[in-house]
Amino acid sequence: MLRYKIVSCFIMVFVVVVACQSAPPPFECKDVLGCVTIKPGEPIKIGALQVVSGGQANLGEFGLQAIGLALAERDNNLLGHSIVLQNEDEGCTPEGGANAALKLVADPQIVGIIGTSCSSSAIKAAKIMSDAGLVMVSGGNTLPSLTGVGNEKGANWQLGYFRTIQNAVYWGDIVATFAYQKLGVTKAMTVHDNDAYAQALVELFTQKFTQLGGKVILATSINRGDKEMQPILAAVAKSGAEFMFYPVFQPEADYLTIQFKQVAGLEKVQRMAAGSIATDAFIKSVQANGTGMYMVVIAKPSGAAFDKFKANFKAKYNKEVPFFAIPYIYDATNLLLAKLEAVAIKDEDGTVHIGRQALRDALYATTDFQGVTGMMTCNQFGDCNSGSSSILQLNDPAAGLDGLNSNIIFSSTPGESK
Repeated sequence: MLRYKIVSCFIMVFVVVVACQSAPPPFECKDVLGCVTIKPGEPIKIGALQVVSGGQANLGEFGLQAIGLALAERDNNLLGHSIVLQNEDEGCTPEGGANAALKLVADPQIVGIIGTSCSSSAIKAAKIMSDAGLVMVSGGNTLPSLTGVGNEKGANWQLGYFRTIQNAVYWGDIVATFAYQKLGVTKAMTVHDNDAYAQALVELFTQKFTQLGGKVILATSINRGDKEMQPILAAVAKSGAEFMFYPVFQPEADYLTIQFKQVAGLEKVQRMAAGSIATDAFIKSVQANGTGMYMVVIAKPSGAAFDKFKANFKAKYNKEVPFFAIPYIYDATNLLLAKLEAVAIKDEDGTVHIGRQALRDALYATTDFQGVTGMMTCNQFGDCNSGSSSILQLNDPAAGLDGLNSNIIFSSTPGESK
């Protein structure tokens, strides 16, 4: 009987002690920008700003495939929660970017944004994102003013904006150097489509080409939606320009390239476009009309990680990687996911809390993040990948994008051309 009483008392004491232990205090958000709380059974919501309409719809299609692959490789799960991706069409225009961004930030459960596809769309979208306390990571934007040049922030820089693709500030340098030193031309002309990206590349080219001793004898522009390019091309022939730089998008780039062959007096004029049209779609559109033209692009990544990415992309979509920005968008997705994991605070019941300022801080603190495009370290303006650039020549349209990518004529790293 005594033994029974002792055991009973021990059990009672144990129960009392356990009952008296204080439960973990409820989570209290101390993040200056606030927190996103995801309760058990709720998904983690990630926003995307990828263009899916108009002449640049293929860019967004490819971008969503890159994002989709990154999510699939995690079984569409993060921190024990399913992932929901909400894409809004940014239209490849500043207004489209603004409208799309407003739709995303209206949802307080969006933890971060992947995008935009087009640099012009990011100008207003980035400010809306930043004002709402979010982060946005792009694998497609190259406009210099979105981040910075050297130690100076760009005119369109916003807190919380990052990119995993190279800043195109170097593209004007490489195009001008190639044209002046390698092609030996001294008279050039430029065409932009009133897009911020194209205008910036033209300005950078003009500055460097002039410094080298060349002269831009004709600077002109087209509008989105223009189809008749012969008047501009006739002006090029009349000007005596030896080189034409036209970093514009499809379909206007297609019309310029095709109609170029239809204007007398342009037989010896060299042509250069930019990486936004380094796609199978452009090559199939222009076919032999594009033979001999050049394109300035982000250098193709290499190494075991990139080879694995290519194999996984082909296994999932049954096609080769179709666009130069695809691996950078894939890296943008993985960088955001990794930083979400790093800053998350998880309750015992599986509830997850994401501090918005903590997420920004973690992205700015990124060092030696291994992506398929190389090792990334983010600077104070959000540039995370210095990368290198290449100039390709389209010599065999029948060989498609693989043929173009393998025909590297000139290469450059930031601050040095060779």
